[in-house]
Amino acid sequence: MDRPLAEEVPVAITINGTTQAVMMATPADLEDFARGFLLTEGLARPDEIEEMTILPLAEGIEAQVWLAAPAADRVAARRRSMAGPVGCGLCGIDSLAEALRPLPQVADGPRVTHADIAAAMAALAAAQPLHDATRAVHGAGFWQPQAPILVREDVGRHNALDKLAGAMLAAGREASAGVVVLTSRISADMVQKAAIIGAPVIVAASAPTTLAVREATRAGLTLIARTRGAAFELHSHPQRLQGGPAA
Repeated sequence: MDRPLAEEVPVAITINGTTQAVMMATPADLEDFARGFLLTEGLARPDEIEEMTILPLAEGIEAQVWLAAPAADRVAARRRSMAGPVGCGLCGIDSLAEALRPLPQVADGPRVTHADIAAAMAALAAAQPLHDATRAVHGAGFWQPQAPILVREDVGRHNALDKLAGAMLAAGREASAGVVVLTSRISADMVQKAAIIGAPVIVAASAPTTLAVREATRAGLTLIARTRGAAFELHSHPQRLQGGPAA
């Protein structure tokens, strides 16, 4: 059987002409990727981005970002150089403190029911054309009861979440008003990224790590994992879950 294969290419994010990160990624939605990466890594807000260019090169793709002076100075003072595989979310950090960076407390956010959780996962599964074709990519979605789900896909789970964060910024979708839905396992850095964009609830198909649960608890984030229909495991901040099982 000839099934399409997922693309995986080196993508460099450069800031004001200097390489900040190199990651293996799916070459789609790269403006979302760069915008979301800068936000979730605490490097720059969207309003600090002056210009962005996606430049295909022989050896890969470069996302060239130009920041305003205050943000550029901040990045220079906190330079990290990342060159890692898709599964590596903390490559290149230079201290233990950076691995467990301070996190904002997420807003109270919505209450979710068992039916909401099942609907969010079903919506994510129905909006992954690349996964359907290749069975080789992760998906990250933003779900609200009365709005179409927003989804991004990538060979890397961290990349998919960064792409989603960038897409939410571009679409004006407030993370505090909905649920982040993931196909992947949940590591601590995935929780950190979700907390930084202000997501009060993560719903995931797979399991979290112990550190991910601790980070979710620390940030005030509700972490729901191993979701199968209306069945799931609740790991932190149960106050946002309401009602009984779906009928």
